[in-house]
Amino acid sequence: MKANVFLLTPAALLGSAVAGHGVNYMNVAQAQQAIFPGKAMTAAEVKLTSEQRKEIERQGGIRQRSDTVKAWRVAGGGWFIVDEVLGKHEFITFAVGISADGSVHGIEIMEYLETYGDEVRNAKWRAQFTGKTKSAPLQLDKDIRNISGATLSSRHITDGVRRLLAIHDVALKSR
Repeated sequence: MKANVFLLTPAALLGSAVAGHGVNYMNVAQAQQAIFPGKAMTAAEVKLTSEQRKEIERQGGIRQRSDTVKAWRVAGGGWFIVDEVLGKHEFITFAVGISADGSVHGIEIMEYLETYGDEVRNAKWRAQFTGKTKSAPLQLDKDIRNISGATLSSRHITDGVRRLLAIHDVALKSR
């Protein structure tokens, strides 16, 4: 009986190692501290109206899939938002910090499930979003550099940041 358990264990481990590439890099609390170190945050449930969704889609140029926004108000001003976009096949969970003036304070990739293209986690690539506002083009190959081999991830994260800036403009900045 013990021999059977011993023989099954390596096969079970091998199966789980091959099953997927997905990596959870950080949780919400870790992303909050990475973007706004030392700042306290308060969860703020945000439910979008159909009018707000339409305006977000108009400003952001892409579909707003959900009526709910996962947002936290940052002490001293600003917002922290967690969202997800589709990479090539899998969702990418990311967080964006928006300063009190409506500019991007920082961006973190929290979970990346694709088998390749995780270069979007590179700090230098993410840093190009810092300071961008809703008036920036936020378009791949215009003001955001593409990453060869990660084009869809680069494009969709760029679109996602543009959409979150629209959410800030439409639903958060007046709260």
